[in-house]
Amino acid sequence: MPWWVLVLLVAGLGVALQVATSAVYRETLRFLWDGVLLTLHLSVAAFALALVVGLIAGLARLSAHPVLYTAATLYVEVVRGVPLLVLLIYIAFVAAPVASDVLAGLAQALGLPGLARWLAAVIRSDVNRAVLGLGIGYGAYLAEVYRAGIQAIPRGQVEAARSLGMTSGQAMRLVVLPQAVRIVLPPLGNDFIALLKDSALASAIAVPELTQAGRLLSARTFRAFETYNMVALLYLLMTLAGSAGVRLLERWAKTGR
Repeated sequence: MPWWVLVLLVAGLGVALQVATSAVYRETLRFLWDGVLLTLHLSVAAFALALVVGLIAGLARLSAHPVLYTAATLYVEVVRGVPLLVLLIYIAFVAAPVASDVLAGLAQALGLPGLARWLAAVIRSDVNRAVLGLGIGYGAYLAEVYRAGIQAIPRGQVEAARSLGMTSGQAMRLVVLPQAVRIVLPPLGNDFIALLKDSALASAIAVPELTQAGRLLSARTFRAFETYNMVALLYLLMTLAGSAGVRLLERWAKTGR
């Protein structure tokens, strides 16, 4: 067993004992638990969106079509050039309200007031705006991961698939993507862990995830020491679990088991 794992286990036992014997820590954990669940929900939803956006942008970055290539490159360069916190705030307070007004206006013009109200409620939700911001932000990074994975597949395999009568789309879907996904799984896992930590930025738009819940509890009880100890511990537990999952993915990608 590596030494760092042993140290973590000993530290974890000490913290677990402290939490089990301290009423303050137990109360803190109960208050923060909903924040933990919302953090996981936020991270999974945003990463799912980023996977889809990143795949589309990554394929467009490899396209010979000048409009697709230019649009995807513009998206990747602009989003990667803006701090994630600024991007999140911009989407939450500028882009999402504008999109909500435009889409709701279109729905009203089509005689669908129910759809207009639903769109306004969905887009203006704090959690959905955070998912949108994190998903669009991380989609730009995942696009480059996908692009690198696809380019790692030897060109000869595509030519062999085309010689068998496959179209370009079939060759990409049936030959290239299955192999590329296997290559990019470990970096995608690392990006999920990074997104889980960056989900704390959603506290800037008042989403009651773990960091925001800790801030509220600290302001209410003035017990900053216990509160932020527990916040840090919960993030650490989530990222350690994620790291274990990434190692399993890496082993599967190498050996297929």
